[in-house]
Amino acid sequence: MAVAVVVLRLLVCLLASPLFLLHALGLWSQICKRWWFPHFLARFSVMYNERMAGRKRELFGSLQAFAGPSGRLSLLEVGCGTGANFQFYPPGCRVTCVDPNPNFEKFLIKSIAENRHLQFERFVVAAGEDMPQVADGSVDVVVCTLVLCSVRDQGQILREVCRVLRPGGAFFFLEHVAAESSTWNYFWQQILHPFWHLLFDRCHLTRESWKALERVPFSQLKLQHFQAPLSWELVRPHISGYAVK
Repeated sequence: MAVAVVVLRLLVCLLASPLFLLHALGLWSQICKRWWFPHFLARFSVMYNERMAGRKRELFGSLQAFAGPSGRLSLLEVGCGTGANFQFYPPGCRVTCVDPNPNFEKFLIKSIAENRHLQFERFVVAAGEDMPQVADGSVDVVVCTLVLCSVRDQGQILREVCRVLRPGGAFFFLEHVAAESSTWNYFWQQILHPFWHLLFDRCHLTRESWKALERVPFSQLKLQHFQAPLSWELVRPHISGYAVK
């Protein structure tokens, strides 16, 4: 099986050689970050929200329970992308967004205009692994959706999450993950990973993100595995839940 994965990976890389050539020449990163990925995500997020609306409403329905003594929820979204989650946040929620790609800002502005029930605080251009602009213990809730698949260091981003959360605050997550190792889906995830990783801005198909979450000393972790109702079989395996600091 391992030999088949290697051979088929080479075949996929050969078929996608123009993309790999652009990457080798240092051109693909600029194209991906400035144009391709922001526009792709803007379109994909609409479809994803249609399929996952029920799951998101259920997950984010308990956000307000973690509001501070004032009753106003302070929320930090890490890897905010186009602001696709805004519609699911409670009224009056104060939102700060962090993303390493500044090219998402114009999409965020549009999402802010469409979600007047929120109080938007600021957009910080930074990687989730290093957010010095966000003070220690300053937020009630951190949200991360479809982000742990692409960060460089899952352990470091989760340490940053714990740093910025106040005691008793919560981390909410919704992520696609690796399929079970005995399935054909996992077989194809392994084969397509190098191409997928390049095309979708460092997204990993085979990450077992639940293991990184289980290693963090949260006081409480609620995590559920499920198959998302998506057309793309490769990204159907998901986890969702929340963890309390």
